[in-house]
Amino acid sequence: MSDDQEYVHGGPERLPGRERKHFPGISSRAYEHPADRSALVALRKLSGFDTVFKALSGLLPERSLRLLFLSDSVRVGELQFPRLHAMLLDACAVLDLPKVPQMYVTQDPRPNAMCVGLDEPIIVVTTGLVELLDEEEMRAAVGHEVGHALSGHAVYRTILLFLTELALKVAWIPLGGVAVTAIVTALREWFRKSELSADRAGLLAGQDPRASMRGLMKVAGGNHLHEMNVDAFLAQAEEYERGGDLRDSVLKIMNVLPRSHPFTTVRAAELKKWSESRDYQRIMDGHYARREDDKDASVSDSFRESANHYAESVRASKDPLMGLVRDIAGGASDLGGKLFGRGPGSSGSGPRSGGPKGGQERDDTPDR
Repeated sequence: MSDDQEYVHGGPERLPGRERKHFPGISSRAYEHPADRSALVALRKLSGFDTVFKALSGLLPERSLRLLFLSDSVRVGELQFPRLHAMLLDACAVLDLPKVPQMYVTQDPRPNAMCVGLDEPIIVVTTGLVELLDEEEMRAAVGHEVGHALSGHAVYRTILLFLTELALKVAWIPLGGVAVTAIVTALREWFRKSELSADRAGLLAGQDPRASMRGLMKVAGGNHLHEMNVDAFLAQAEEYERGGDLRDSVLKIMNVLPRSHPFTTVRAAELKKWSESRDYQRIMDGHYARREDDKDASVSDSFRESANHYAESVRASKDPLMGLVRDIAGGASDLGGKLFGRGPGSSGSGPRSGGPKGGQERDDTPDR
């Protein structure tokens, strides 16, 4: 056996010239993004959610879902996609997932992956993703889905898929889709935050920050790696956060609401920040929350951590809307100037100079 191979669960696997650390008994609390945790708590407090969840748990066609992938996709194993199979086994070993989920490759040119299922999670990756990513990027993507499984996200993801389909079917009924739409919106908000947690799990599985961020960049821009640069891609995230005025801040919120995932530049920037944090280094050094202590975890501590995260995010954010929030909290006096992008020394009562003639604001909303 060569120096760059080891046996994982009895099968050979090529490593990136180094040993990856394993995290026995790691709890998802160790890598969960505070926003993920608080959004899930808020979701569970949503009126009617418990009733819908209990009802759907018995109605969702999970057996049908499994049969669908079994009949119309390729199941990953020792004889089919063996390299993906080795990555799956390795990610489960690194994150100490007790039971290895079934994994399927499905024909779809769009790069995507998901972890679904109620009793037993199923990981599904598209051919578009398999063909787009190199080995280390794919390792992070597989670890990302294993992180979803370890965190128990598959249950809520499955319900989101079902309710999204249901919302379309009942849209014609007067008021019939209002409650469903409210729950779908809340589920999407949680799921966007859960992606940040799973990105962290993918980094722990692959332990190559550049590969994780490179994979996100390729999902955004395709396979022309020689035409792209990770540092320039991360600079886009900073420009996105600080650019524009309050109108742009509102447009950012509107743009993200219908999405199931956060924007890729934002995900890459969040992951880079975490990879350079003390929390990540402590996990790598073997100091992390363990599943055996989950039953003793404090809910109030989770709320406090989430609140601290949001407070720090507002303090550190360069977004104009967050700047206004800071000013309001600090007793800012010139709110009118803030709203129209004028500083204390600015003059005039119309929109900012350089705007469209006649005082009319341009519609910056992109076509969808």
